[in-house]
Amino acid sequence: MTGVFGAAYGEIFTAAVLVAIVASAIRLAVPLLLAALGETFGQRSGVLNLGVDGMMLLGAFAGYYAVLKTGNVWVGLVAAGVIGLMLGLASAVIAVTLKAEQGISGIGIYLFGLGMSDLLFQKLVGTPIPIDTFPKVNVPLLSDIPYIGDMFFQHSLVVYMAFAAIPVSMFVINHTTFGMNIRAVGEYPEAADTLGVSVARVRYATQLIGGTLAGLAGGALAISLGIFQQNLTNGAGFIAIALVYFGAWRPTGIMLGALLFGFINALVLELKTLEVIPRDLSNLAAMAPAIITILALVFVARRFRAPAALTKPFTRGK
Repeated sequence: MTGVFGAAYGEIFTAAVLVAIVASAIRLAVPLLLAALGETFGQRSGVLNLGVDGMMLLGAFAGYYAVLKTGNVWVGLVAAGVIGLMLGLASAVIAVTLKAEQGISGIGIYLFGLGMSDLLFQKLVGTPIPIDTFPKVNVPLLSDIPYIGDMFFQHSLVVYMAFAAIPVSMFVINHTTFGMNIRAVGEYPEAADTLGVSVARVRYATQLIGGTLAGLAGGALAISLGIFQQNLTNGAGFIAIALVYFGAWRPTGIMLGALLFGFINALVLELKTLEVIPRDLSNLAAMAPAIITILALVFVARRFRAPAALTKPFTRGK
């Protein structure tokens, strides 16, 4: 038995397998990264959206169905973003205008997305039909570097765009007037209102951004897989919310968390493929990424303070 496991582990720790795991981890991190970045904008302005997973699911179906009908993956991605934008608007109306309890309303959006995506799939498609996936784009020169090129520079354009969104988000949040208003509204909405900043307008904007990115995350997931099925995200939206806390509401921290989750997920999948993990433990092993993310959240996120006005509705004059 020891010899069998030793041989199996020997297969894992080869350069080719490790390169494949890292490349897979980067791809698996993309939906989490997009959704978590969108949620960061919302939470930095004081709005917690627990409906991210539902937005991802409807975005995933919209993207899948658009590609199925048009054959164009970019039309599918745009469709996913539009659906996310609409759901972000709905979230803003509920949380900002109606001032509903954000936790409960977010769960409502999640359940709506879960049920509606499955209903639309059953009525419009019925059985899973494969679609085209994003084409791979090799970065000139860099993709030819041994190992490094295979890991980092042979991905689809969506992967590059997702990671490019990190510095863009950092710049917007930290170096623009809009970003300053987001931070002010999330920390001291009364003071921001006194200075002439529209709290409602800023929170609406962040919910639209968050919804669009959640829809794009779902669309990217479905199109990358080339298929859609019930509950395709498998709770990825909730992991994305946890990653916002893990990353302390900072894009770079969120990126590290998404990559950690992606790496663990890719490693578990590789172990199952090589049959290193016994079949009776495969379901338990599949839970490892979520368990490790939660543990990391407990030990890391508690060191940082959430935005002071998070989940707190704002009413002028109070």
